[in-house]
Amino acid sequence: MQSVKQKKSDIPLPAEPAAIQPGLDHSPPPPTIPRNSFLKSFVFAFQGILYVLRTQRNMRVHFAAGLLVIAAGIVLGVSAPEWAALLAIMALVYALEMLNTVVEAIVDLVTQEYHPLAKVAKDVAAGAVLVAAIFAVAIALIVLLPRFLHLVFSVLGW
Repeated sequence: MQSVKQKKSDIPLPAEPAAIQPGLDHSPPPPTIPRNSFLKSFVFAFQGILYVLRTQRNMRVHFAAGLLVIAAGIVLGVSAPEWAALLAIMALVYALEMLNTVVEAIVDLVTQEYHPLAKVAKDVAAGAVLVAAIFAVAIALIVLLPRFLHLVFSVLGW
């Protein structure tokens, strides 16, 4: 496995230009992403969100669950504080799922070989998503289940 810390001599240098003119800077410009407007930063952020939704099955599952929770909250008439709790935990799950994708991409970029620390990074990131998802289910049950049961019992006439 290649070490993340490389010596300067280990990094290949770019090919020299054919004709070097003295006094001019011939080094290539640093790679940059043009972010010349505030609105463009939102475009890039939405591209990241769409990438995760398009490529990560678990994010699509979380998103679908979130839509169901929102629909149930509307039907069952949850209060403003309950909406705040539901939306906050949903946002946490989505954000952690996105960070999990970032961790996996960075680890895969650094090495394709098995390394115990790469496994730790990926497993801990996935575990963070799992913890948030478990608490999201608990919060959804605390908020929605009593209302749902009340609706069912009133329909049944109990």
